Amino acid sequence: MPSSKDVRITIALECTSCIRVKAHDKPAGISRYTTRKNRRNTPTRLELKKYCFFCQKHTLHKEAKK
Repeated sequence: MPSSKDVRITIALECTSCIRVKAHDKPAGISRYTTRKNRRNTPTRLELKKYCFFCQKHTLHKEAKK
């Protein structure tokens, strides 16, 4: 069982353009990736360029709030 003081934690990355753009009739999906980060080396929120399946292009993905 992992303790609460683990250095590496699992985080979710969400597409920033999917969050902003919503369709009127049908809600657009939000592209999410899971990854692990080191709490000591990266104390700030993680931002990576990843491929979004809904936008069908590479977009900025930011660490989601818990």
